[in-house]
Amino acid sequence: MQIQVVKSKIHRVTVTGADLNYIGSITIDEALMEASNIVEGEKVSIVNINNGARLETYAIKGNRNSGEITLNGPAARMVQKGDIIIIISYGILDFEEAKTFKPTLVFPNEKDNSLT
Repeated sequence: MQIQVVKSKIHRVTVTGADLNYIGSITIDEALMEASNIVEGEKVSIVNINNGARLETYAIKGNRNSGEITLNGPAARMVQKGDIIIIISYGILDFEEAKTFKPTLVFPNEKDNSLT
């Protein structure tokens, strides 16, 4: 049997933009993507702390160390600049492997989304 588990999590980052006219996705600072083990094109869940909204989209790289967190396309209607969100990705593991698997968790500075 296989189960879905949290693979990666960027906990409490600040949304820096919302671009309704982009075709979709979430733009994430490349340094945050690397630190959290999220790859470009990977499906991610977004949880908005401010309004409780939950949505799924895919990750695209933003400029490294820019702090950028921008929701694009229809997802832009679910957030506002300044909202605090959690970004989560999941993986599928065999049940026994899942028991010992440790996800990659990142806790950036909420003021500028930096890793320091």
